[in-house]
Amino acid sequence: MELPIVDDRPHLAEVVPSVLAVLGVGEFTNTLGLGEFSGACVLLVDGLGWELLDEHAAEAPVLASLRRTPLQVGFPSTTVAGLSAIGTGLRSGEHGMVGYTFDVPGTGVINALRWRRHPGGSDLAGILRPEDVQPLPTTFDRAVAAGVDARVVSDARFARSALTRAAQRGARYVGVHAFGDLAAATLEALGRAGGFCFAYHGRLDLLGHLYGPSSTAWRMQLRQVDRLVESVVDGLPPGRLLAVVADHGMVRMDGTVVDLDRMPELFDGVRDIGGEVRARHVYSGQGATADVLAAWRETFGDRAWVVTREEAIAAGWFGPAVSERVRPRIGDVLVLARGGFGMLRRQAEPEESALVGQHGSITDAERLIPLAVAYRE
Repeated sequence: MELPIVDDRPHLAEVVPSVLAVLGVGEFTNTLGLGEFSGACVLLVDGLGWELLDEHAAEAPVLASLRRTPLQVGFPSTTVAGLSAIGTGLRSGEHGMVGYTFDVPGTGVINALRWRRHPGGSDLAGILRPEDVQPLPTTFDRAVAAGVDARVVSDARFARSALTRAAQRGARYVGVHAFGDLAAATLEALGRAGGFCFAYHGRLDLLGHLYGPSSTAWRMQLRQVDRLVESVVDGLPPGRLLAVVADHGMVRMDGTVVDLDRMPELFDGVRDIGGEVRARHVYSGQGATADVLAAWRETFGDRAWVVTREEAIAAGWFGPAVSERVRPRIGDVLVLARGGFGMLRRQAEPEESALVGQHGSITDAERLIPLAVAYRE
């Protein structure tokens, strides 16, 4: 089986370091070749894949008119990994947030968005510190240490979330509630010379999950995202940069999906299962990896890439380096969906299994995102 190789396109993890390098934070390098500016905001639109924006450019004329280039998010193509790439300037093999759910040795499989044991387990607040799961200094920590006014403008509900603590600590958090105050807070941050702002919008991803990418609801939301971008572009102060990115794309599930909870034969030798519908981490019991690998490969054939942890690391899926801290979090076997395939768990994961749109795998539809740039002279 030929494995997809993560190519040498620029990575989402390079965006914030490139911005901070231009702003004079000496430990970073402007690998993306961004021009000179005196303040910047990176706006992340959750779920806005390169292919989706290209296909629906008519719904987003302002975004489509900006200078655009494709970036990759590597693997996994999911929000936890994408926000951690923004927040550390590193890929998943180093920051260690390797999935929507993944095994943390000594704790078990955790849901990194809800910060609970997975599936359906107890709250981990006070038991597992996010700063221990992702202990590396954030880009925001390093910016503030260098004297940069760094802010995160995002949903007020996430101000004290575990993922915020893991990936965005160090910045001043500005909690917002809708498009209006998101745009206003972003422009207020951009008005500060030498400042850096990271802004986040998550509703496009939500509607893609609920109704499917390219659905009427999704396209109507993309129009609203374009109005948000237009508002910020129109209000850019002189010398400021706006860079619009995403954390992943999305695909619509088709009739080939399976329900793992109705396939007990696949659980022989399996200690636990993590990941998500299109990207499963399968953790095998002692000495059972070869049998687990063979069973999942035989079952799914050409509907998925089924590989060992070592094969995935060698293919560069987690980046050029995988730390010893992170390695045990990666499944002994990884199963990545192709096409519109997905591996549901309707009993263990009822909410996630009901979603129409999914992501997480390494297809171009999920892995490629836009970098759209606006600059005011």
